[in-house]
Amino acid sequence: MRKSRADGFLEFAAARTGPLYRSACLLTSGDTHLAEDLTQETLGRMYALWGRVNRIGNPAAYAQTVLVRTFLSHQRRRSATERPLGELPDRAPDDGGDPALRIALLDALAGLAPKDRAVVVLRYWEDRSIEETADALHVSSAAVRTRSVRALTRLRERLGGSITEFAAR
Repeated sequence: MRKSRADGFLEFAAARTGPLYRSACLLTSGDTHLAEDLTQETLGRMYALWGRVNRIGNPAAYAQTVLVRTFLSHQRRRSATERPLGELPDRAPDDGGDPALRIALLDALAGLAPKDRAVVVLRYWEDRSIEETADALHVSSAAVRTRSVRALTRLRERLGGSITEFAAR
């Protein structure tokens, strides 16, 4: 019995680590080290309750919710405001995407409040419904709609005309 529990979790972790990490990168505005930590903590919490997984209707969605809650609790810590200074190291492009666009979008996301950022990631990156997002963040559907409008307005203000210049390329 114990072996099958571990095997089941390893299969789940192998399938969900990539999507969780990508979401964590967006939540942390590109801080890959923090994204790795959040992903690892999420998987650790999922393993702790893996024996009760049959009570969870959708473990992948639950893991996403755990990730967002872990991110939000990290943002409430005093040390969450510390940011390293300096330039980003040179990296080879991994997918042929436009690095200037990626940096502009990550900078714009970093300018949002943590809950607004979580709403944008869940609603528009993870393609969750308003109700699913509200449930994940423990807020009302109206709060999700309000935060969505506010966050998208701030993103448009921060990106200004630069996003259309990137899209025209």
